[in-house]
Formats: sequence, structure tokens, C-alpha cells
Amino acid sequence: MDIVQTIIIGIVEGVTEFLPISSTGHMIITEKLLQIPEDDFSKLFTIAIQLGAILAVVVLYWKKFFAFKHWEFYVKLIIAVIPAIVLGLLFNKKIDALLDKSMPIAIAMLAGGIVLLFVDRLFKTPKIDREEDIPFAKAFLIGIWQCIAMIPGVSRSAASIIGGMQQKLTRSAAAEFSFFLAVPTMLAATGYKLLKYYNEHGGINAGEIKTLAIGNLVAFVVAMLAIKFFIGFLKKHGFAIWGWYRIVLGSLLLILIFTGYIHA
Repeated sequence: MDIVQTIIIGIVEGVTEFLPISSTGHMIITEKLLQIPEDDFSKLFTIAIQLGAILAVVVLYWKKFFAFKHWEFYVKLIIAVIPAIVLGLLFNKKIDALLDKSMPIAIAMLAGGIVLLFVDRLFKTPKIDREEDIPFAKAFLIGIWQCIAMIPGVSRSAASIIGGMQQKLTRSAAAEFSFFLAVPTMLAATGYKLLKYYNEHGGINAGEIKTLAIGNLVAFVVAMLAIKFFIGFLKKHGFAIWGWYRIVLGSLLLILIFTGYIHA
């Protein structure tokens, strides 16, 4: 993976991480189009680069993350991330196997797009507009919803936001809690992947460290802009436009698969 490819993937990650369109799905397809080898490092990169984008949340919401007297906030995140940690450890090999495949991403894009067309109509009576008002039990249930995104193409952001709305959160409150939840989730996923790669390959060489650093830095900078855009857009326009985007992209992927341009 050269520096140009690294920057391109970093931009894709930064733009898509907080949109309900699946950053992992976009990165996998972009890597295929750029003909990046599908090896263990590319799988590590696809997961680890998300941490850079996620850290943008910590910077933008630093008052929230470092308000240590509000211990309930941290407890909610811990409770909500438990399902992802447990299922991630149990199904790690099966999840890794899906990272090589294009067909599941195309199907998930289409199915997720159809769901997003109806989300705003399904959840019309939100009652919770602040993170402080989210009960611990609802935080756990949102964490379960997030686990659906272990399937590449589903979108962690979409799954957790829809889970929040199903638990009576407003769109903006659900989006913000989804952003907060992404931090421990991706810290755990990236730490696990790095440790696994280190053990299996006897370390991480200087070139790989450089690639990870550049990718994360680009994703961080781009994500800083994307987060502010998404929150404002979501309040005004809802999810339908992202649903249509996913349907169009999923259909295009199917065409590319059936014409043999990318493998299934």
C-alpha cells in the first residue's frame, strides 16, 4: 500500500465513518478498486484506521469525555460496548472472512438503504434528547444494536443510531451517543487487531507503522469536518437521502460483481 493509496483510504474513512453508509464497506470496495492486496495487513489497516476518525469525537466533545465527575457517562459507554466485545471475540474469524467478500457488502448496502427509507416514519415520538437522560438499560440495548454492524456494509453508525431511536432517543441524541460509543468500541477493536497482528507476524515493521500513522491522521482531519456536517444535516433532513445513496451504491456494486470487475 503506497502513500497515495493510504491517503485515499484515509479520506474515505474520514468521510464515511459517521455517516450511515458503512465506512468499512466503502474502504473494502475502495481497496479492491485500487487493487490493494488482500492480506493480513490490509485487514488490520481497515480496522485500525477507524481509530483516527473516532478520535475526532474525543477532540470535538472533549468537555464531555473529560468531565470525570459525571461517572454515569463512562458507565453507560462501558455497558454499551460489552456486547460488541463479547460477540467480536466469539465471531472474530467469521467477521475477518467477510472482509474479503464484496457480495455481502452489496447486499447489506441494499438492505440497509431500504431500512433507512422508513426509519424516520417508524420512530416519531422520541422522548430523550440528552445523553444524561439515557438509562443504563437503554445504553446496553443500543450496544446490542451496534453489533449488527459486525457485518461489513451494515454501518456501525446507522445500527447504533437506529438502536437509539428505537429506544426513544431523538435523531440528534442518538447520533451523538453513537459517536460516543464509537470511542471504546474502536479502541477495543483496534487494540485487539494490533495485538493479534503483532503476535502472528512477530511485530509491526517501520513501513507498516508509517502507513497506519498517515492513514489515521488523514482520517482524523477529514472526520473533524464530517461530524459537524452530519449532525446538522441529520436534524434537518433525516435518513432518507442516505437510504437512496445506499441503494444506488449497492446496485452499482452488484453490477461490478456480475460483470467481473470486482470479485464476489
